[in-house]
Amino acid sequence: MGDEGLGTVVTRVVDDAKAYAQAEVTLWKTVASTRGSQAGIAAGLAAGAVVIALSAVTALLVGAILSLRPVMGPGWATLLVVVVALAIAGLLAKMALSGLKRVTAPLGDKH
Repeated sequence: MGDEGLGTVVTRVVDDAKAYAQAEVTLWKTVASTRGSQAGIAAGLAAGAVVIALSAVTALLVGAILSLRPVMGPGWATLLVVVVALAIAGLLAKMALSGLKRVTAPLGDKH
């Protein structure tokens, strides 16, 4: 400290604290920006995966209809595949709703 007065030391500490806070804000802005762009890339890749997966499911359903067509005709084959697909979708939706209810239940609720 030497010959510096208390006011000078306090001013220097306050200035250092401001500089530190500004450096922290800059650091976290950089981190947020980097992570945000990485999250955007990940979301784009996930969307691409979903589109390809839906295309594969569509191809599977069309293949099932084409495979069943010689046995039961095109109308009945389509109806059977649509009913089975809707039943599976309903089961998955029911499971999702049940899981969502568990997640949103008040704390301490055992249901």
